[in-house]
Amino acid sequence: MTVDAPPRPAIKPGPRFSVSRGMVTITIAVVLLFVASALVAPTSVSRGALLGMLPFAAVLAIAAIGQTLVVQQGGIDLSVPGAVSLAVVIVTHEPNGDDSKLVPALALSLFVAIVAGIANGFLVGRLGLNPIVATLGMNALLYAGVLGISGGSPRRTTDLLRHVAGGLSFGIPNSVYVALVVVALAAVAVKTTAAGRRFEAIGANPDAAFATALPVNRHRAGAYVWAQVLYWLAGVLLAGIIAQPTAFQGDAYLLPSVAAVVLGGTSLLGGRGFPVATAMAALFLSQLDQFVLALGVSFAIRTLVEAAALTVGVALYTLDWRRLVDRLRPRAPAPSTATS
Repeated sequence: MTVDAPPRPAIKPGPRFSVSRGMVTITIAVVLLFVASALVAPTSVSRGALLGMLPFAAVLAIAAIGQTLVVQQGGIDLSVPGAVSLAVVIVTHEPNGDDSKLVPALALSLFVAIVAGIANGFLVGRLGLNPIVATLGMNALLYAGVLGISGGSPRRTTDLLRHVAGGLSFGIPNSVYVALVVVALAAVAVKTTAAGRRFEAIGANPDAAFATALPVNRHRAGAYVWAQVLYWLAGVLLAGIIAQPTAFQGDAYLLPSVAAVVLGGTSLLGGRGFPVATAMAALFLSQLDQFVLALGVSFAIRTLVEAAALTVGVALYTLDWRRLVDRLRPRAPAPSTATS
């Protein structure tokens, strides 16, 4: 006589897209920042100010998405300034104002970005070097290319690139549309595809992923390659937004790219990433810079504000506040037992 096993309860799959705590937090912060800007510094939310801020917010969002992919694999990419600056230099110096030479310059700069990403991925994923050391060395090599091509001098961008990257469509900067497409593609790829779920699983626990025969090194190296492609795109847009960009235009994107990742709720320890929240954090940081600038404070204070935002993000999403409160809470003395 056999006894039928009780039926197992059906497991309902969870939603592929869910609102993270970081998304809620950064959305509230953005709304409060714009309200404060309208009350305290109305010039920072005027139409002209917003049209001047949004293109740079879009560039920061794209660069921060690339940084998010690297951070999801437990790494960090310090080659952002060199990668963005080299893309800017190549697409402005190689054409030298000639629109017909723009496409070859774009192809050359993309090829250099992919090579730099492969090198970063090989050093970190295959050789096991510390990401800080590997990407810092790559940043130095990229800046060597910047100086070799430009000599440190700026050059005007082409009319075609300025029209495409720096123009407006329906009253909105074209760079914003590009950023929206990048964010949407990154969110769909990471959150809805099997490859994206494997990518997050490997970043959350590389040892367990290796034990289950998942290609840990391939995914880790791929994160650096895709990051460099996004830095290249950010640099190309930046070269079109600014009529005559400097040779070191990417210097301003290292700390903000990391801050946007952290403020968006992505843990620096790796694992789940939130591209939409990262883009919202890029908007927050860009408007915060605009707000502080409208108040008339110095550049040093603006840098301190960015550093403070990064510190707040690390404190919110990295520290275990419940455990910290438990440790700081005074404990009641243990009751003494009477002995006869």
